[in-house]
Amino acid sequence: MIRRAFIIGVTMGCCVLAVPAAIADTATIGRTWPISEPDALAEIEARAARQPANMATHFGPRANWSALRAASLGNARQDRTRFVVPFYTLPDEIRLPDGKLLYPKGFTFNPLSYVSLPQRLIIVRPHDLSWALKAAKLTDFILLAAGDEKNADAITLGERHGRALFILEERVKERLGLAVAPAIVQQVGQRLEIREYRLATPALAEARR
Repeated sequence: MIRRAFIIGVTMGCCVLAVPAAIADTATIGRTWPISEPDALAEIEARAARQPANMATHFGPRANWSALRAASLGNARQDRTRFVVPFYTLPDEIRLPDGKLLYPKGFTFNPLSYVSLPQRLIIVRPHDLSWALKAAKLTDFILLAAGDEKNADAITLGERHGRALFILEERVKERLGLAVAPAIVQQVGQRLEIREYRLATPALAEARR
């Protein structure tokens, strides 16, 4: 009985001590003012409630969406490996807040000297997507070039195969000097290695490396 009373007493004491601590955690100290800005989440929910139930019908077929129009590439006719240094030239000067010039307009540098590309880029046309899915690691990005197949957009194919797919943008095509697919891009040192594959040859094993 004494032991039981002791345990109950200790438990009650802890509860009593916890109450002031809980109150202190939520106490208001100093002057406060009401928030004048509207609640962002409430605004989003209000706007979403005013939208039609099925927004997809207002945009038409995905094949006509400009956001899903990928750059076009030809088919690779041979296995080839080449390297690209993705130099970038500043279109405008960059100054510090105090006005001091940090980098002048026209300054050219290699971004790979400062950052790294942790994943590979697998560029493929829709009709070769099955090859890309087999060659891709979990961390790789699959970029789709333009294709003539029906329902060959990145969203439809991604939903079908259960993997996120991306479109090959024209600027990426130009930056990498891409002309054919499939191709796998990965960083090697401070350069980008681009391997192009002719699928008639046993290149899949090499692609997994």
